[in-house]
Amino acid sequence: MIDIKIIKTEKEYEDALVRIDAMMDADPGTIQEEELELLALLVEKYEEEHFPIDPPDPVEAILFRMEQEGLTAKDMIKYLGSQSKVYEVLNHKRPLSLAMIRNLHAGLGIPLEVLLGLAWGVSLTRHPAPGRIHPT
Repeated sequence: MIDIKIIKTEKEYEDALVRIDAMMDADPGTIQEEELELLALLVEKYEEEHFPIDPPDPVEAILFRMEQEGLTAKDMIKYLGSQSKVYEVLNHKRPLSLAMIRNLHAGLGIPLEVLLGLAWGVSLTRHPAPGRIHPT
């Protein structure tokens, strides 16, 4: 077992990736598996801080889900309202309302974090003061 510590440098990150790769076949319940899990958590934390991934565009997420489910614009009326609202939303001409967000989340399972980005342009990864929404 190596000395495990918080990953602070690119070199430590790369070393951890090499070690993880070497331990991918660790047997369940062994100390190697525990080390693998711990290193994976440390790598994940480092990646979140140094290689952040922007959330997907809400309209792109809706279009992706439509494609997955084989849905047409007409099918989206039950989630977004009228046919004109569907086209306005899908063409970035209208923000999502709270009712639309609720319908899309409940009906299609699109994460709220993704849908809220279109409605208010907020980053949910930041921690604004309680009761306030800060645009990104």
